[in-house]
Amino acid sequence: MKAVIAEEVPLSGSTFAEANMRQLIAMTRDDDLSNRDWATMLLASEEADTPEIREALLTAADDEHDVVRAEALVGIARRDRSLALPLVLQALAGDRVSMPVFEAAELVADPVLVEVLRPWTEPSEDTWLDQLARNALAACEQAVRVI
Repeated sequence: MKAVIAEEVPLSGSTFAEANMRQLIAMTRDDDLSNRDWATMLLASEEADTPEIREALLTAADDEHDVVRAEALVGIARRDRSLALPLVLQALAGDRVSMPVFEAAELVADPVLVEVLRPWTEPSEDTWLDQLARNALAACEQAVRVI
């Protein structure tokens, strides 16, 4: 994964790259939480969109740890906003929300999310996270005006 992060190995364009992508996908199911989290984040940020990538992201969206689920939501939202919408709604209904959930909500930018995002925009001790929630809310409110 370090080589992927450093952009030292490709993930598309050759047989070698395809093997690297398969390994990254496999790491999204690793026993180690840190490996799953990093692999899911890296996979979510990739441009490629294949059935295998979507399956890996959907599996990660059901992970036992919220950080992995949140990273997966970003990847799903980048690929298919309508597929991500119910997953983002579910994440926002919880007591805690990881930062990537707000990124996914902003990418989805659906009016349905406006009311569930509002409570998350209340000021807290984390002004950076507050801003991410406000950005997501603004994107969803903009979608309301477009409709």
